[in-house]
This record gives sequence, structure tokens and C-alpha cells, in this order.
Amino acid sequence: MKFFNVKTVEETFKLIKEYYSPISEWKMVPLEEAVQHILAKDIHAEENVPGFRRSAVDGYAVLAADTFGASENLPAYLNVAGEVKMGEMPLKPLFSGEAFYVPTGGMIPEHSNAVVMIEHCEDLDGLLNLYKHVMPGENVIEADEDLRMGSLLLKKGTLLRAQELGALASQGIAEVPVVRKPIIGYLSTGNEVKALETKELLPGQVRDMNGMTIGAVVKEWGYEFKYGGIVNDDFDDLKRRMQQMLAEADCLFISGGSSVGIMDYSCDVLNSLGKPGVFVHGISIKPGKPTIMASAEGKPVIALPGHPASAMVIFHIFAKKILNQLQGYEGLDSPVTFAKTTRNIPSAAGRTDYVRTRLFQEEEQWLAEPIFGKSGLISTLVNSDGLIEIPARSEGVQKGNLVAIKLFL
Repeated sequence: MKFFNVKTVEETFKLIKEYYSPISEWKMVPLEEAVQHILAKDIHAEENVPGFRRSAVDGYAVLAADTFGASENLPAYLNVAGEVKMGEMPLKPLFSGEAFYVPTGGMIPEHSNAVVMIEHCEDLDGLLNLYKHVMPGENVIEADEDLRMGSLLLKKGTLLRAQELGALASQGIAEVPVVRKPIIGYLSTGNEVKALETKELLPGQVRDMNGMTIGAVVKEWGYEFKYGGIVNDDFDDLKRRMQQMLAEADCLFISGGSSVGIMDYSCDVLNSLGKPGVFVHGISIKPGKPTIMASAEGKPVIALPGHPASAMVIFHIFAKKILNQLQGYEGLDSPVTFAKTTRNIPSAAGRTDYVRTRLFQEEEQWLAEPIFGKSGLISTLVNSDGLIEIPARSEGVQKGNLVAIKLFL
């Protein structure tokens, strides 16, 4: 077996969008359960928010014209005509020469068009001294300033975070349509891979670390994980088990059968599962070059490298992109931070490198210490907080350079 037409990382991202289509199924869920789901339909505002004119500060509602020219040396004088309490309407409108005390968020009286902050006022037994003028609209939130009835509130494909749920709650929306989250299936392959419960390993055998690490990442991301166990290097057995998993899952990952070798049948099996079959066999990336991607009748099937560090790096780089595509989400794949490197990081031009790194703080700045090691070393991941991406066009990173780090979150 050999690698045909190895793809760049950018080409692979484009092919993911081309070969994998979003899931069409959606469901209604209670608003309190919708966090981290993807919105299935556009939502329009049904009401104005806040729905009434309110003060943005603690202060006095006034007619702006009554304050013009006011200063520390020459204050303006107004009569305090009342107070507005939170959650209540003003008892009467405001007229020229008057002021109403209004707390932050309180409804301002009719006719008022500005609010003077309380620190610029002095109430002397009902005579208000104003030491600063305000312009019309200053410190006032209009009735439809936040959300306007009929306007697009949230677009289809939006990731529902706390702030989006708050916007929906402002409209009294108790249920929301969301895309069904994909179910992720997983199989480990290889005669040498044994169950983690195995007490004693024979020389050449390893426990199924990938099944544990990939499953844990899937659960951290909030998806359902179906572990299919370990499959020996047998074409018919691997095909049968993959067909079983694809019947239960929306997306299938396997590990251990993507490197060149007599016992590796992954590519052949993937092509036998359905059209169009394999569309990526090898990526210009380190670690993880022997990665295979296929589409089996529309379902993503990805063969990860067998080495634990390579498998997890590839999963972080590409799996989130695939899962986002299945849900119609085009936002960020992973959180990113920035830090300065503590040493030079060499890289070969024409290949994208993802270097494991440890983050630490020194003299009030964040530093990134590269962790070098072979792709089979799980300890390099244990000591890492994220990945530094070195683009294919680059030949490395110099010590002290500011770099972006994709966090393992």
C-alpha cells in the first residue's frame, strides 16, 4: 500500500465541506437544555427589548435642554419631582425644570430624554444641582435598542451559548429547535491492541489507549460516544464491525489501520463500505501523515494513526471540523491563545506541523515550551496544554516569537 496524492491541511478542510453534509434532523429542546447545541432554524424577535425606555445609570431623568451650559462653576438647578422604583412605572410625566431619580435599569418618565449620572448631581432638599450637561439620548436605552420586534434574533447554525440563551429568554421562548447532535462511533484495530483491563501484556502488545482518549475528548465536547471495541487485522471482521457501527452512529473513527503494512486493511475496507469511498489517503502533516478519510453513503469514516499522540492530534485538528460540518456550524473549532516560544522550533517547508506545547506564566507573560517526542509517546500529551501550528509555508519558529496555540479544551 502507498500514499496517493497526499493532501495539504487546507485541502483536507475543503474536502470535508465538500464530502460531508449537515444532518437534517432537528428537535425541540427546553431552553435550559439547549446550551452547546446548534440552532436548526432562524429565530426572529417577537418583542422589543427592553420594551420600555430605561436608564443605563443611576441618576436623574431630565430634559437635556434643561442642562445645557451646566458646569462645576455654574450648575443648573432643577426641582426633584419624584422617584422611579425598579419594576414600577413613573407615576407622572416629567416637565421642563424637573428631574426624577431613576436607578440603573429603571423606566424613565414620559418626556424625559436623558439621564444625568448621580455623581454629577447634588440633591439639596429637593433642589437638584447639576454640574454637568447631557445630550439628548445620553444614558438612555430606547425601548427597541437591544432587540427590535421582527428582526433576526439568531441565525440558523448558531452555537447556543449562555448569551444566546439569555437573548431567547428575553423573548419568553421556552423551547428552541436544535440540530440533533451526531453520534460518534469508534473502533480500535490491530492484533497487538488489548483491552485496558488486561493485567499482563505479552511483548509487542499494548492496551487500547486510543479508545479511552478519543472517547474522553468526544464526551468533553458534549457528544454521545459509542465504543465498538477492538478488531483484529482481518478484512471481513473489520468490514462487518464497521458496518455495524455505521448503522448506529453518524460518524465513525477507527485507529491503528492507516499505516502501510501487510495487516492494514482499512483503506480497502473503507472503499467497500459505500460510495464515494476514500477521498483522502495521507495528509501533509506532522504528526499524523497516514490519515485516511472516506465517505460511506454520506457518513464520515476516518482512520486515525495508531500511535496515541498522532491519533489525538489528528482528532483535535480534524474531528471538530467534521462534527461542526455535520451540524451546519461554521464558527471556531477550538479555543486559541497566544504565547511566546521558549526555544526555536524547526519545521520542514511544505508540511504543516502541530507541536505539542506546555504553557506557563513568567514575569506576567505567557510562554510556550515545545514538547518534542515521538508520535507513540502518550507522555508528550500528558505534559501538553495545546498545539502550536506551524504552517506549511514556514520553515519554523524562532525563540521569542508570538505564536497561536490551539488549546486542548
